[in-house]
Amino acid sequence: MEPLTEHRQVSGPVVYGFLRLVRVSAARHAALAASLTEYCRSHELQLSGVFTDRDMSSGPASAAFTGLLDVLALPDVYGVLAPAMSHLGPKAIAAERGRRIETAGSRLLLVRGPRPAHPPVTSNSPVRRRSPGITRVLDAES
Repeated sequence: MEPLTEHRQVSGPVVYGFLRLVRVSAARHAALAASLTEYCRSHELQLSGVFTDRDMSSGPASAAFTGLLDVLALPDVYGVLAPAMSHLGPKAIAAERGRRIETAGSRLLLVRGPRPAHPPVTSNSPVRRRSPGITRVLDAES
């Protein structure tokens, strides 16, 4: 699907990316940055920069995250884009960072949202069972 604004030069909402990359190869870094760029292209967002946190011991106030909060204070910034919630850090740090992003008046956009704890099962769903039994082959005469 092509963007709705393909024939007009309309800049989308401004977002900044955030990646937490501790002990990650350059190829992985490039792939994650490319996924943010593609997400923005397909959702008509303007990716204005990507902040990369490589320090795992700094807590919620790392230099990269502090820089991100600084740009969120600029006018016309829509939000923060991350590949997944885990890129904000371990659960306690991610929760604090998410709260700070909301306090700044910005949205947190995740390329890959949280996974459901358990897939929903309905009573109307057929139960699929694999049978280790015999496979019958029917020929044209049966």
